[in-house]
Amino acid sequence: MQPLTILLAAPSGTGKSTMAKRLFNDFPQLKFSVSATTRAPRKGETHGVDYYFLSMDSFQQKIDDGDFIEWEEFYDGTRYGTLRSELVKNTEKGYFTLLDVDVKGAVRLKSLFDEHCLALFLRPPSLETLEERLRNRNTDSETSLKLRLERAEEELGYSGQFDHIITNDDLEIAYSELKETVQTFMNSN
Repeated sequence: MQPLTILLAAPSGTGKSTMAKRLFNDFPQLKFSVSATTRAPRKGETHGVDYYFLSMDSFQQKIDDGDFIEWEEFYDGTRYGTLRSELVKNTEKGYFTLLDVDVKGAVRLKSLFDEHCLALFLRPPSLETLEERLRNRNTDSETSLKLRLERAEEELGYSGQFDHIITNDDLEIAYSELKETVQTFMNSN
């Protein structure tokens, strides 16, 4: 059975997590694919709920064992990956799976899942607005913030490879567009 997936990708700070939470409230047939990461948990994050927090050695073992559908290493050496087992579990239970993935990972997964997948790109209204949002989160050093903004600029270049692009300038308008797009995809599958 082919998994039916919805890929939600965006530069960091664009509102992806907020949008995903709202989708889960509106669509009970949608389940989250918990990603794995080598980064430390942030305040309030739970292993197995927000991420599978793995050591670098454990993550590497999963790569070697073929447990990831896709994975990527970021500028700071942190790795993130999509576990095959998450998709299998959701598909076997008859759910659509929402993957909150980085932009390059979404492009790879879109090519893998093709028409069984809806790839959504959430973009900020501008890089200046994105910088302001990231600064207001107050979770990054100046160096980290600069790297995130450089990465965001690169990621915006991939937006044309997605099925649908949504600009998150106004949260309610952007979410309404996102919800309608997801509903249409779910109804057609």
